[in-house]
Amino acid sequence: MIRTRCYRDGAVGEEAFDPAEISELLREPDTLVWMDVTDPSPEEFALIAEEFTLNPLAVEDALSGGQRPKVDHYDDHLFISLYDVELDEETAGLESAEIGVFAAPRYLVTVRQNDRFPMDEVVQRWDDTSHLAKHGIGFLLWGLLDVVVDSHFETVQRLDDEVDKLEDLLFDRRPRSQEVQRRSFEQRKSLVLLRRVVLPMREVLNVLMRRGQFDLVGGDLMPYYQDVYDHVLRATDWTDSLRDLVATILETNLTIQSNRMNEIMKAVTSWAAIAAVPTVITGYYGMNVHTWPHAGTLVGGLVALGLCIVGVAVLYVMFKRREWL
Repeated sequence: MIRTRCYRDGAVGEEAFDPAEISELLREPDTLVWMDVTDPSPEEFALIAEEFTLNPLAVEDALSGGQRPKVDHYDDHLFISLYDVELDEETAGLESAEIGVFAAPRYLVTVRQNDRFPMDEVVQRWDDTSHLAKHGIGFLLWGLLDVVVDSHFETVQRLDDEVDKLEDLLFDRRPRSQEVQRRSFEQRKSLVLLRRVVLPMREVLNVLMRRGQFDLVGGDLMPYYQDVYDHVLRATDWTDSLRDLVATILETNLTIQSNRMNEIMKAVTSWAAIAAVPTVITGYYGMNVHTWPHAGTLVGGLVALGLCIVGVAVLYVMFKRREWL
């Protein structure tokens, strides 16, 4: 699926035009072209690469996928690899969508492996800030980066909420250590994957904001890129903090399990000691010896029963005061 749009003198021109017209449009002064391609085959994208004279190495990276977030410089364009992320709250797993971007002073080409990334949000961002379109491709690239980084930030926020729920489970009255262990592992795995996506974005933004070969980011757009960079830094720091917090939750869960085991052992030991008292007394009075006082009489039975009750009560009160029971 191919989607196209043309900007003339900072305003939206044609949309959904034939990709074969791109060469003619680029010959016009003050004309910018954006093309979005979803799940292209190598043969289909070869025609697009020829139309824009894209570097074969960048084309290979865009089609093969699995790239880390980065910026590669070529003779007349940049190749940027980005990732949109989303958290599945049921499984606490992280879903990602890779986006390959070819950026040059006159065009922006986005390549997606599937349609999971909401490109409509990017277009809406461009339309909402159309007064910035006069700044060229840097404006289009900013809108794309802003939506991508917003997805990172939103995912970190949702993971933070999940960690809060995990803390509530940790101190639940009912032991739920297995669920805490499982969810902690899932969230830690998601945070590791998220960090691999978020952390390299700092360098991507640094490269784009640095005055270089193409100067796609003009002075008027610098505050907007700086805002995106600030969100990247906050998302990175937040991700690291959550990773440390999840590790602490895992350690705390093990400590709580150990403490609960100690409490159980104290309770079992206490009840065993309480049970030993009547066992000793009844065994003592049950011996086949008739020289004990009141042996074989009702009084002797009542004495034995009284000793059992008193002994059990004394031990129970003593263990209760020590909070063993």
